[in-house]
Amino acid sequence: MANIEHLQTVHVPASKVYETLTTAEGLSEIWTNELLVNNQIGFINEFRFGSDDITKMRIEELIVNEKVVWQCIDSDPEWIGTIISFDIQEKNGKSFITLRHMNWKEVTPFYRSCNYNWAIFLYSLKSYCEDGEGIPYQKRKF
Repeated sequence: MANIEHLQTVHVPASKVYETLTTAEGLSEIWTNELLVNNQIGFINEFRFGSDDITKMRIEELIVNEKVVWQCIDSDPEWIGTIISFDIQEKNGKSFITLRHMNWKEVTPFYRSCNYNWAIFLYSLKSYCEDGEGIPYQKRKF
């Protein structure tokens, strides 16, 4: 199994990062404007990336200001069954976010593309939390 891991430092308290990762307002600014989300364990968040591209993530774990865990239940076949986690640690007013996308079956061109795009996701998170403007799918250049 292969995993993707990234670390991002954001100059805001953990509560701001957690709120961004668990609310429609935050996720629409950093990932995609087309979504249906709730911050309850077991809820299935839906994220749309164009008319035919939907990703469904079941919320597996929420620890306020510390951790968010999703399991992909519908998306590209390579994503189904994978786990995405965000671990947040705050120190001196900064948040250190470790993103992990775990349990890939193999390293493929799509895996490599997703690795890059998760880095862009974290940059979008940082931009939104620090400056008030993220880079959701609808604003990105591909």
